[in-house]
Amino acid sequence: MTPPVTKNLIIINGIFFLALIVGERWSIDLNHLLGLHFIMAPNFNPLQLLTYMFMHANISHIVFNMFSLWMFGRIIESVLGGKKFILFYIVCGVIAGLSQELVQLISYYAQGLDNYEMVNLGISMIPMSQYLSTWTTIGASGCCYGILIAYGMLFPNERVLLLIPPIPMKAKYMVVGFIALELIVALGASGDSIAHFAHLGGAAAGWFLIKLYKKQEQRHSSGFTTWEEYEPKKKNVAKKIYSFFHHKKSINKQNRAYAPPKKQEEVSVEELNRILKKIKHSGYESLTPDEKEKLFRK
Repeated sequence: MTPPVTKNLIIINGIFFLALIVGERWSIDLNHLLGLHFIMAPNFNPLQLLTYMFMHANISHIVFNMFSLWMFGRIIESVLGGKKFILFYIVCGVIAGLSQELVQLISYYAQGLDNYEMVNLGISMIPMSQYLSTWTTIGASGCCYGILIAYGMLFPNERVLLLIPPIPMKAKYMVVGFIALELIVALGASGDSIAHFAHLGGAAAGWFLIKLYKKQEQRHSSGFTTWEEYEPKKKNVAKKIYSFFHHKKSINKQNRAYAPPKKQEEVSVEELNRILKKIKHSGYESLTPDEKEKLFRK
């Protein structure tokens, strides 16, 4: 069964894709409106950092991303919980978008595009603003790479059957292989239309968030609720103070005059029967402290 957040994310992405198809019939390009434009482009809007991750280029693009989201997202949601998972998904998407923006900004100045007003495409000259508007990023791939990293970190030895090639391998090796391939292609400047650095940014965000989640879980399982309580120095000081008072308390106990325990009165059979009937009728928790003490009196 698919958990609610993963299921709703798949539905929302599907709705946006249907809206894209319908919009094309009315000459409305939703990818242009909601996709993430380059920060120097005139049609850039900060809200596009959220909307771009729900847009896709074609059917194969959305099917691959939604299959990845369903396959690994439902497992990560079961570990993190719904609220943490939706935050995880959005943060990975936003960081992926910012990573792509940063790489585009570096490329913009490295090519010296800030010095030109027109761009020669070989067949025509277009204004620089129009050219920069084509630098658009869309898709949930950054979110999915963050989820993939999370799966590899939380279930490193779980075996996964790849689609291409169809061979089983441990999740940690699969994740390392995917990231290495993305890094090689990204640095190779292949010139394709895939936002490889957005994928890497989403993966980096996923890695950081899962590291943070694991630290929180370790502090929680150790009985510490704040980072200050978890610091080794303060923990050692607390242990020394506890040991000092515990030792002092044990010495005081040894120095006390011995007082023989008071002899307890025997509980009558009638009283025990009354207590047992009360347990049968109202449960053990209905007993008073005195009745509980009588029940277990030797």
